[in-house]
Amino acid sequence: MENLTIDAQPRNAGKGASRAVRRQGNVPCVLYGSNAEPVVFQVTELALKPLIYTAETHIVNIEVGSDSWECILKDVAFHPVSDRPMHADFQVLEKGQVITLSVPVNYVGTPKGKSEGGVINIVLNELEIRVLPKDIPSQIDVDISDLGIGDTVHIGDLEIEGVDFSGTAEQTLVTIVQPRREEEEEEEEDVLGVSDVEVVTQEEDEEE
Repeated sequence: MENLTIDAQPRNAGKGASRAVRRQGNVPCVLYGSNAEPVVFQVTELALKPLIYTAETHIVNIEVGSDSWECILKDVAFHPVSDRPMHADFQVLEKGQVITLSVPVNYVGTPKGKSEGGVINIVLNELEIRVLPKDIPSQIDVDISDLGIGDTVHIGDLEIEGVDFSGTAEQTLVTIVQPRREEEEEEEEDVLGVSDVEVVTQEEDEEE
């Protein structure tokens, strides 16, 4: 996993101070941990881009003056109209302490069921895991190349050393399904078959 370093600047706490930070084009942030006092600071929007616009999880070294913390980005609030980052939360990583976080899922390969006309139905794009800081994966790779039509990958099928997955073992990650058009055609044929039977029955009743 790639570690990133962000040179942050201190800021004052409070809503008014946060608004002032945003007017300057920066993003108000806070970091916290079970053995660390919350620290408020600010970073540029540009500094957050490698963390926000990525398909991977990164460990981040936040440096404020002479102090430094190893963290992960825990949450980002975005403006409802402009979609610009409005606030970011970072969680301090502490050696030997299990952390809960969400990591992206990367589906690898082309399923053999696709060549048979199947459609890839992705149910989950990220997974919540419990892991020690040293074992945090940048993403969860799931090989789907052997999946045929009707095959499914569940959380219980995943085995990664040092990683515990939240959710139930039966929860679906991805499945290969029949094309929608074929299903609709089968439904139409069933309906037509019923209609034909009804017509014949009515004609026989009239003749009698």
